[in-house]
Amino acid sequence: MSGQPTAEYRIEDLAHQSGATVRTIRAYQDRGLLPKPERRGRSNVYGDTHLARLHQIAALLDRGYTLASIKELLEAWDAGKGLGGVLGLVAEVNGPWTDEKADRISRAELDERFGGKPDDEAVEDAVELGVLERIPGRDDEFLVPSPQELAVAAELHAAGVPLLAISGHLRELRGQVEHIATRFLEFTTEHVFARYLGHRPPTDAEAAEAAEMVRRLRPLAQQTVDAELARAMQTFATRHLQQHLGAAAPPMPGPESEIVSLPEETMRAVRGLVGSANAAAFIAAAAEREVQSRTLDSLASNGLISGELDQMP
Repeated sequence: MSGQPTAEYRIEDLAHQSGATVRTIRAYQDRGLLPKPERRGRSNVYGDTHLARLHQIAALLDRGYTLASIKELLEAWDAGKGLGGVLGLVAEVNGPWTDEKADRISRAELDERFGGKPDDEAVEDAVELGVLERIPGRDDEFLVPSPQELAVAAELHAAGVPLLAISGHLRELRGQVEHIATRFLEFTTEHVFARYLGHRPPTDAEAAEAAEMVRRLRPLAQQTVDAELARAMQTFATRHLQQHLGAAAPPMPGPESEIVSLPEETMRAVRGLVGSANAAAFIAAAAEREVQSRTLDSLASNGLISGELDQMP
């Protein structure tokens, strides 16, 4: 029994079936991303293999891959290494990093939750920040990616915080959290994922192991931030209350605080480096690192840690 006949396409038909343009298909051919078509007379004939390859390329582009990295992955696929593990790893990383479910809210409900007065400027700010997302064809309804974040904003507004102050605070907070996320990724990449992703592309087994590791480590960043935020809030909220109550507040245990004047040129340089919001934390961290460095130098000069230093790699 003969099998089903293989579909054949002209380049225009292939473009229609795949959703790519003729120009894009030719560009993929020039870059070696597509197999060469069969030549029949003056025409090029494409098949289901080309269509499947175009769908693979589109899926990888949607996941953020560059054409250069896609070429490497497809070459590995053609060499028999497979893409299943890599695509599983991509799906794991691209999947939701929270159990929170998106919700919808009408414009009338939104206005009611924030005092009952329409505020177009605040709505535009929320859309720009991604707190709200417009729904095509529905001008009176929004998607809420994080209902919890919107609820926090509503509580702050009810407590008297202006909406534009809330959005400004969120921008500042987002920058700091993105820095934490970047550092966590650098840390885990160096100590965990380098062994899986040390060469490109990884094997199916390496990619599958890396995907499993992502599942295990996924909650750790948030758990660490939650614990450290709770610790910091307890420390600084108590200190803040003490400052406002003055002598009536009980003395606060912990490290001493002292106001130190720095040259304006130094402060300008620090603000230019890390921003005004992070200047105080940067100076404190730099001072602490210098104290620790001098302590280690002092101990080393006294011969108290020479043995440990000699054993360090």
